[in-house]
Amino acid sequence: MRRIKVISEPTDLVPLLRSLETPTKRAVFREVATQWCPSSYLRARYGEEGVEAARFFEKMKLVESRFESVGGSPEKVYHSYYSSFHINASMPVTEVGEILAVASMPEDEFRSVEEEVVAMAGEAGVSARAVTEKLDIPLVRLRALLKRSTRLDLRGHVVVPAEEDKRKAAAPSV
Repeated sequence: MRRIKVISEPTDLVPLLRSLETPTKRAVFREVATQWCPSSYLRARYGEEGVEAARFFEKMKLVESRFESVGGSPEKVYHSYYSSFHINASMPVTEVGEILAVASMPEDEFRSVEEEVVAMAGEAGVSARAVTEKLDIPLVRLRALLKRSTRLDLRGHVVVPAEEDKRKAAAPSV
């Protein structure tokens, strides 16, 4: 059964606008909309950009994931939740500008800001207020940046590393 994603939080527009921005993201979303796709399949077909797109969709809750046995070993597989979107958001005009600025921010500029916030957050996290003061940005811009990031999350009022980044940092290097 296909579901409809209801968007009522204004900053949720950022991942929606970013989710199908490139040909690879569109192709990956089409694939996971029709079938369960293992990460190895996405990597072989679309490269690391395809796997990153699936991680982005997962963080934005556009796809579901689970582990299945693929080729004898457990592997993450992805499938889409939604077939349509319903947008019902109300926000001040100033917030619209902040949200659209983050959604349309060039990738290199976004990565630079993201790296700065990742460094500030460390492993323990940092208060959202501290980040907004240091970067001299409004809270709505920070929330939009965090919605776009696959490396950071907002838990309450604390900016923390995303769960996937924590697992990568804890994994022993081979």
